[in-house]
Amino acid sequence: MNLDSFRHSFNLNGQQMSYLDIGQGPVLLLGHSYLWDSAMWAPQLAHLSQHYRCIVPDLWAHGHSDVLPSGCRSLKHLAEHYLALMDSLEIDEFSILGLSVGGMWGTELTLMAPRRVKTLVMMGCFLGFEPEVSRAKYYAMLDAMTAAGRLPEPLIEQIAPLFFSDNVEQKQPELIASFKASLASIAPERLESISRLGRIIFGRRDIMEDIEQLTLPTLIMTGTQDKPSPVLEAYLMHDAIDGSEFLHIPEAGHISTLEQSEWINQHLSDFFGKHLG
Repeated sequence: MNLDSFRHSFNLNGQQMSYLDIGQGPVLLLGHSYLWDSAMWAPQLAHLSQHYRCIVPDLWAHGHSDVLPSGCRSLKHLAEHYLALMDSLEIDEFSILGLSVGGMWGTELTLMAPRRVKTLVMMGCFLGFEPEVSRAKYYAMLDAMTAAGRLPEPLIEQIAPLFFSDNVEQKQPELIASFKASLASIAPERLESISRLGRIIFGRRDIMEDIEQLTLPTLIMTGTQDKPSPVLEAYLMHDAIDGSEFLHIPEAGHISTLEQSEWINQHLSDFFGKHLG
């Protein structure tokens, strides 16, 4: 599937947000992981677009989107931007499918417009504070990247394995190789935005404080080998969200959409089929 043939652009205060619009039916708004882009969802789009209309924006400074707007300082601001996108498309009701930061801003959007969001799927994400040790580690990586004016190879070798299961080099070597290549090719003029966005993500507020307000059908899925968002964090969210469903994704790290695409597709179909018809 050539995703670029479904690509569009939304002008927000003079900056271009790139997004995919593919399929027909009930609307799904998909949010991808930090340091990735909408293509992270390629296996799911091929599957879900047969029954649903999928709107898939690229994060600011990622994929084909412009750099981060100067006024964007929180996940709530990001959620407002994606709500503006849905308003521009005259889409009133939709479901959210978010991985990592996609699940974080997706939850902020759900809290912001509860009447409009029908179901919420959070994959590999945590709504509490970033644990202090990992936040300090990520901030140090961002500082190193900014100081170098690029992603140096030692930093790429440090970052890339965080996104996958332990044996990805053996089982799907092309996945980690292509991700390393994409990190190495990040344009220097985007680094400042990527760093700022990282600080927004890792310095986020404790969304768990408002989590009891989530009363919509909610599915939480986390890879058994997810390093940035361990299974324990997913359990904490599952316990706090009344009636939520929780699934372990077998032999998957953070980017489970590519490591276990068929498994993910099946369980997403089951969940959306049950709640959206």
